[in-house]
Amino acid sequence: MDGTVGREPQYDVFADEFLEHAEDSFANAYYDRPACLALLGDVAGKRVLDAACGPGLYAAELVRRGAQVAGFDQSPRMVEICRARVGQGDFRVHDLGDPIGWLPDGCVDLVLCALAIEYVDDRVGALRELRRVLRPGGALVLSRQHPTGDWLRHGGSYFEVRTVDETWSKGWSVRYWLAPLETTCEEIFAAGFVIERLLEPRPVPEAAGIDPEEYERLGREPRGFMAFRLRPRT
Repeated sequence: MDGTVGREPQYDVFADEFLEHAEDSFANAYYDRPACLALLGDVAGKRVLDAACGPGLYAAELVRRGAQVAGFDQSPRMVEICRARVGQGDFRVHDLGDPIGWLPDGCVDLVLCALAIEYVDDRVGALRELRRVLRPGGALVLSRQHPTGDWLRHGGSYFEVRTVDETWSKGWSVRYWLAPLETTCEEIFAAGFVIERLLEPRPVPEAAGIDPEEYERLGREPRGFMAFRLRPRT
């Protein structure tokens, strides 16, 4: 998970705790990861860039499914954990908001950027750089917090683009950008993409046995995540 608001690696201080949490957590294992992997589709034999790879939970599954994976994260500890977990691939310490200097144009088939774009100050610039490394006909799968859920938690104007500080249930302090869906779509277009698919995921059926109340709530309310499959505009 990346964190470029303020340029500090926000997730570094709780990277090990995050791995333990996210590996089997409701929101990650039964909600966001299944949605992103479904949007990526068949990855066997394809080169995939995992942008803001965190501790490698997505990357490990992509390798298991036959992909050749490279990735990066701003947190050195996250990258260290990812390298140990995945065992193969090229994983580096790098800020999602900076140019990906070691990758040439059009070198990957797919890009995954899961739950990280809201930490980036220049989101259009970051998305343009991810577009640059995509081959013609490639796709970017992007997930982010649902803006309606953000607004319901924080109040104020839904349409105001602003940063917020939030303390999550485990005591983790994070800062990220709030933006309406309209702004996200405009940033996607400005970066040279079109939206091929948009998902407002529901938890997978197995999640009902993990937390029935949360399973029911996320099946009827837009309080969680959303995910896009994007294609470069021609």
